[in-house]
Amino acid sequence: MFLKYIKKLFVIVLIVVSIVILGGVGGVLISAYIPNMTSIPALKDFGVFKKLTERVTIINKTEQVVIREDDSVEKIASQPATAVVNIVVSTDDTKVVKTEATTMTGVLLTNDGLIATYSEIPFTGIGFRYEVLLFDGTSHRADFFGYDAFTNLLFLRLNDGTNTPSIAFANSDDARVGKKLIALGNSFAEYQNRLSVGILRNINHTFSLSGKTVSSSEKLEGVFEVDFDVSKDFIGGSVIGFNGEMVGLIGALTIDNVTHIFLIPSNVVRESLSRATEGTLSKRPMLGIYYLSLTKTLALKMNVPRDHGALIYSSSGKTGLALLADSSAMKAGLQVGDIIESMDGTEITPENPLSLLLSRHNSGDAIDLLILRGGEEKKVKVQL
Repeated sequence: MFLKYIKKLFVIVLIVVSIVILGGVGGVLISAYIPNMTSIPALKDFGVFKKLTERVTIINKTEQVVIREDDSVEKIASQPATAVVNIVVSTDDTKVVKTEATTMTGVLLTNDGLIATYSEIPFTGIGFRYEVLLFDGTSHRADFFGYDAFTNLLFLRLNDGTNTPSIAFANSDDARVGKKLIALGNSFAEYQNRLSVGILRNINHTFSLSGKTVSSSEKLEGVFEVDFDVSKDFIGGSVIGFNGEMVGLIGALTIDNVTHIFLIPSNVVRESLSRATEGTLSKRPMLGIYYLSLTKTLALKMNVPRDHGALIYSSSGKTGLALLADSSAMKAGLQVGDIIESMDGTEITPENPLSLLLSRHNSGDAIDLLILRGGEEKKVKVQL
């Protein structure tokens, strides 16, 4: 009797649980599908669907996610712009200043008034006077501090001990194509900053400041190219990233009647600054060759056996056009057609060109070169 009662109770409980489960599932199905079924013309007029949809509330909520970039160029450039200066150069024997020829943009690199600008003309300090206009409009006299023929950088220093702002250096080795940049220049008619925005378009490892289609062992090789249009008012000014740090200093060079605007990478500027403050700019070494930095493409084009290194080169094949007379290279027996593969064990590549490796030495140093000549490698010691 008791077992019969238990079985009956179990059946009742099972029936109740089943009803609850089926009801819940049904509710989910109704709430999910009934609203959509009412959109079917054949069903929307049935009363049951009308009643059910009256109790269904559909909430359409649109969320707008905005990713904001602080694109206020003026705000980003406001602090670095205080390190951009206007340089006016005159001579001691005349009071007439030719504005276009002697007015330049410069950058304050240190807080004690050390300035760098780009100039193919050395302005060595003999017979020249320098007047510098700071960001606040004040005028200061400056003295010649040094000229780096390797980078075409001219250094001046304020001579009144004024405490100045200075630009922050970025690590240019971290620069990548596509990086957003801001160029800072001057408007010389009325002192104020000019701004131009663009991107790093290319890292040109084989562009040389030699001013020729071949590279020089005594001139920087490897610059940044940018996509924004800058006038001569920007030359000597700085280019910063969106973090306000200087990525490079603007230079210009005319080759075969075409003017090229480029950036001297900030790490190169920093190294040149170190030499200027140490007084070793005059100790830059001289090897005395013109060469082509080999790449895979150039090696295939010229049918040479190496895709890296420095090929001592003259389009005419004449030694006198590739090696300077009485130079260290000529005295060491280097020849046109030699491929310099390495220096002191460091392989020469587009990222580590010959001139850059040489720039780390001083006049009087001895270097060991590994060259390829006539299919055979040989070591050559050179006294710089």
